Amino acid sequence: MTPWHRRLLAASAAIAGLLAGCSGAARHGTTLEFWTIGSEGEAVTQLLPEFEREHPDIRVDVQQIPLTASHEKLLTAYAGGSLPDVTQLGDTWIPEFAALHALEPLQSRVEHSAVIRKDDYFASVWATSVIDKVLVGIPWYVDTRLLFYRTDLLRAAGFDAPPRDWAEWQAQMDAIRAHSGGRRWGALLPVNEYDQLLALALQQHVPLLRDGGRYGNFESAGFKRSLAFYVGLFRRGDAPAVTNVQVGNPWQEFGRGGFVFYLSGPWNIGEFRRRLPASRQSGWSTAPLPGPDGPGDSVAYGSSLVILRGSRHKDAAWKLLEYLSRPDVQVRFYRLLGDLPARRSAWDSPLLEGDPELRAFREQLERMRPAPQVPEWEQIVNMMQDVAARAIAGQLTVDQAAAQMDQQANAILAKRRWVLARQAPSLQEKRAAASALPE
Repeated sequence: MTPWHRRLLAASAAIAGLLAGCSGAARHGTTLEFWTIGSEGEAVTQLLPEFEREHPDIRVDVQQIPLTASHEKLLTAYAGGSLPDVTQLGDTWIPEFAALHALEPLQSRVEHSAVIRKDDYFASVWATSVIDKVLVGIPWYVDTRLLFYRTDLLRAAGFDAPPRDWAEWQAQMDAIRAHSGGRRWGALLPVNEYDQLLALALQQHVPLLRDGGRYGNFESAGFKRSLAFYVGLFRRGDAPAVTNVQVGNPWQEFGRGGFVFYLSGPWNIGEFRRRLPASRQSGWSTAPLPGPDGPGDSVAYGSSLVILRGSRHKDAAWKLLEYLSRPDVQVRFYRLLGDLPARRSAWDSPLLEGDPELRAFREQLERMRPAPQVPEWEQIVNMMQDVAARAIAGQLTVDQAAAQMDQQANAILAKRRWVLARQAPSLQEKRAAASALPE
């Protein structure tokens, strides 16, 4: 064979390889880029083979982003025009990316969907994905906070049931402290975590921000009532003024009986089952949060699936959202990871319905409220907790703390007010628009 023939055969083989690659790409059709955050990526990859069998023209490329780097990576991708087709977003990040006009509106797709039904979702969770009356995400899983408690120690203090309101909770914690001779705390509420105070504040049904999120509303009577109750738990000696770092191992302390009540989230069901000794497994349970005057609300947390405006594959991306939103798939996702389903119908599964520690969560999910939907909220709520910690330490009164929260929140929201003021139509523009209307 001459060198020319060898070059011809090599070129033919290369062309055949390229054609084979093209036919392979054609078989795959659309490739969706899907970013997940944290451990969700490991679990979701186990759900995708079925989706790709149902949609052989769609392949999903999952990229798992570490939680600590996810926010920066998403913002960098937005700035560089390299966002994926689909990503998950925590509820506190949705307002930020909606403000950047990075999220695709989804209401019209929901209206034509045979899979996603708004009335099957917990109302407060659905509300976290509605920004300025525009639906920009589909809740993927839900999270909230309630009470974990030692049933045996509560019974030893003279109570057969967990508290239903603040007065009962206070009385039970006082009795726990007295029964133990001051050796046991009523509750563990780490002072560097804002979830506890936020949940108590939302129970007042008073906005934490006012005037469309332009100013703080922490000096309202409702918030100050919650702040006074919260600070009082520490000043009365019912809770230790410690951070979660100082506690070290809350599961061990809970098992040892260092405290009776622990306000936390659903992941701790698995943690307590794994970490507590067998002798303690029958001595704990969960209960909905007590409120000021009866069963109380809690905070609506969770993560939603969003389609990015810049995606070139929005129809395929919507099919992925519909698949991951199916009740049977949500149950499988819970089995893999423990994330609570956002759809009521998924909770009819025996896996969830038959779990005694999940019953309180199912009840609490009907009584939740979303946090304020402004991009600055994470900064504000961390500030709120920092100021509250100073009140716990006795450096501020409740009134002084509330006033300082408003002052700092107003400073944080200054840019928001500036932007909104320039988006609002001027009086002249309103009059011009009105004069143009037919009589």
